[in-house]
Amino acid sequence: MLFRLPSLRAWPSQCLICHAWPARTLCADCVARFAAPTRRCDACALPVPAGVTRCGACLREPPPFDRCRVAVAYAWPWVGCVARFKFQQDPGLAPALAELLAAAPDVADELAQAPLVLPMPLSAERLAERGYNPAQLLAERLAPGRTRPDLLLRVRHGTPQRGLTRAERLRNVRGAFALDARHAGALQAQRVVLVDDVMTTGASLAEAARALRTAGVAHITALAFARTDPS
Repeated sequence: MLFRLPSLRAWPSQCLICHAWPARTLCADCVARFAAPTRRCDACALPVPAGVTRCGACLREPPPFDRCRVAVAYAWPWVGCVARFKFQQDPGLAPALAELLAAAPDVADELAQAPLVLPMPLSAERLAERGYNPAQLLAERLAPGRTRPDLLLRVRHGTPQRGLTRAERLRNVRGAFALDARHAGALQAQRVVLVDDVMTTGASLAEAARALRTAGVAHITALAFARTDPS
């Protein structure tokens, strides 16, 4: 099911975080306070010290995507915003979350360089249960006209990733993604952006990126609205 979301700019609203009225869905004060840029690893988006561009883990074992960018840490108050977007049937949050992601460091440049933007797919069972794909709604806001939800498919329905350990997450998504053979040629030697809503361990994004590499994709940038940081 595809939702056509109107622009929220012209409508008065209440800030989802501080409840100020009238305000935007995410007011400027809350964005400044809770979404300040953090120095993150270029490859996995985990926090790193100033002057470091790639963490030790990614130097030892580079992920299958070339770059990774996120807007915020998956912590309060963003956990509640994401839960409302993903699990409480509020797809109307997509414009506000996508705008915040687009404003994150380097994201605009990465989007400008990629002719194809691919949302992380849901299985048919999960899509039927939820009614929409949050990653697709974000991708369509980030790159209207360049989003291709038909290229990357989820071919195996697994247990929800929430609550699983890293090892369990890796097993759960192994072989879960494939390319639609009818359109896979469109990816040969291309630069693509892969979009998800939340990145926890990166297992799902990495497995999807491996499927894209088999189709000959030359460069993959992973984008996620929120990233779980080490506690």
